[in-house]
Amino acid sequence: MVATTQRDGETWYECEDCGLLFDDRDDARMHESDCDGGDPSYIQ
Repeated sequence: MVATTQRDGETWYECEDCGLLFDDRDDARMHESDCDGGDPSYIQ
């Protein structure tokens, strides 16, 4: 499920599994379908 949040006056879409934010709802949904629920490996 993708959550909607407001930050800095803009709407962002958050993956409820890992918390990653997207500016496009479709990108967030695509990510969420592949998300394993952990921290994204590319964020350090």
